[in-house]
Amino acid sequence: MRAAILTLSDKGSRGERIDESGPALAAWLAERGVATVQTEVIPDDCDRIVAVLTAWADADTADLILTTGGTGVSPRDVTPEATMKVVERQIPGIGELMRLRSLEKTPMASLSRALAGIRGQTLIINLPGSPKGARENLEAVWPVIGHAVEKIRGDESDCGGKFSH
Repeated sequence: MRAAILTLSDKGSRGERIDESGPALAAWLAERGVATVQTEVIPDDCDRIVAVLTAWADADTADLILTTGGTGVSPRDVTPEATMKVVERQIPGIGELMRLRSLEKTPMASLSRALAGIRGQTLIINLPGSPKGARENLEAVWPVIGHAVEKIRGDESDCGGKFSH
């Protein structure tokens, strides 16, 4: 599996803050044998986010695109809106599962607007901006990611029996 990580941070894009979430996610993925093939840090700008996500998905840059940052309720948090403009099909259960698991740790998880969806043959998932939150949210949904990517990429085998309860 190939992954790309897009960090949304006004301060990070201006060099005023070091991006820790992108490298933390890349390290987490590497531990699971997933190559990070593209990373970028850009401002919290809806049009710019749309442009990068669209370009990466349409060029088949990665099987999985992770965004980090911009999923809260601040005025500059526009990652979900940008992602909705890009995806062709949403996968609500991924965002719901991330919030459910995060609520076990903090009530602030109820403020997350993170979502997931598909563009072409690419799965796009919004993650929080903090390294800890990004890793924890990805870990919460990781058991379904491989299967989702296989199906998105055209695997026609039956789904039954893949997971045990």
